[in-house]
Amino acid sequence: MRSVRRCSRTGCLNPAVATLTYAYADSTAVVGPLATYAEPHSYDLCEAHALRLTVPKGWEVVRHEGEFAPPQPSDDDLTALAEAVREAGRPDRPVEHHGLAPGGSRRGHLRALPDPVDE
Repeated sequence: MRSVRRCSRTGCLNPAVATLTYAYADSTAVVGPLATYAEPHSYDLCEAHALRLTVPKGWEVVRHEGEFAPPQPSDDDLTALAEAVREAGRPDRPVEHHGLAPGGSRRGHLRALPDPVDE
């Protein structure tokens, strides 16, 4: 399911409309339309941050010309959202206690969940 991605800048809650990628070998920052999927080595930016991006001296910015538009949800997105809500509301779904071990102590931030097919 694809949800609304937010700007990667700390404290910014605006929706992302552009993707920033660095080409380190060329000392270039590329700001283009929002990528279809979030990538680990790129940054999603809102329009304000995409237009105001500055780079270190000696670097170049290649910026998309034209307007940045937020992505519109597709039928696939809406179907995935409906299926996720339906799955979360199943009465036979076990209750999860996120991040708390028995007795209320905090565990590590990663945990393994059983595959529903194996249950």
